[in-house]
Amino acid sequence: MLDRARDVRTGDSAAGAAAPGAERLLWLRDVRVERGGTRLLDGVSLEIGPGRPTVVVGPNGAGKTTLLKLGMGLLQPSAGQFVRTPGMRASYVFQKPVMLRRSAAANVAFARNAAGLGAGPDAIERLLALVGLAHLGARPARRLSGGEQQRLAIARALAREPALLFLDEPTASLDPAATKMIEDIVASIALRGVKVVMATHDLGQARRLAGDVILLAGGRVAEHAGGESFFAAPASEAARAFLRGDLVL
Repeated sequence: MLDRARDVRTGDSAAGAAAPGAERLLWLRDVRVERGGTRLLDGVSLEIGPGRPTVVVGPNGAGKTTLLKLGMGLLQPSAGQFVRTPGMRASYVFQKPVMLRRSAAANVAFARNAAGLGAGPDAIERLLALVGLAHLGARPARRLSGGEQQRLAIARALAREPALLFLDEPTASLDPAATKMIEDIVASIALRGVKVVMATHDLGQARRLAGDVILLAGGRVAEHAGGESFFAAPASEAARAFLRGDLVL
C-alpha cells in the first residue's frame, strides 16, 4: 500500500510538496495506470475526503475497479502522484468474495487475527450483528446465500477496523431485498465514520447513498460532483449522456 505521495516517473517522494491535508483521505494527481499495453486510467486527478459514501459510476470498462484497486494499494500507478493518509487502515470487498472453508464467525475471526487485532467472541458477535448475521455465526460460510456471503464479506472487511472501505459493486448479483440490506449496512457504516468508496452500476443505489459521485469514462474522470447536483444538474455532456443511457466506450 502507498502511504505517502510518490511521483512514479522519478521515484522521488513528493510528500513534502504535495501531501494532502487532514481533510483528504485520498489524493490523486494526473495518475495513469497501464497494464499489458492498455491504459486503464488516464490522467486521473481527484480528492476523496471523509463523509457520506463516494460512489463511482461509469460504463463497463470505464476504470471503476481499477480506481478502487489503486486506492486500496492492490495496483500501482504507472505515472502520476497518489497519496493515502499515512497509517490509515483500509479494506476491500470484491464483487464476488471468496469464503473460507470455516464458519461465518471463524471467517471474521481470521480477518481480525490477520490484522493483529483481538478475535474475542464479543468482537466477532458485534461484527456479525452489524451485518445481520449474528444468528448464523456457526453456519459454514459457503452454505450461506449470496446476499449473506456478501454481508459476511463486509463484516470481514470491517474486522480490520478500517477508516476507508472499498466496495466493488457489492449488490451486482443480488435480488432487491438483499440489495436493500447491503445499502442499509453501507449507510450504517458511513454513520459510524468509516469512509465508503463504492463502485456501482445501479443509478438508483447511487442516488440513495452518494455523498459525491465520480463518473469515469474511458479511464478519465468525466465529472466529480456532489450526489444531489450530479443527478439534478450534471455539469458535463458526458454525465448528461450517461444519465440518459447514451454514454458508451
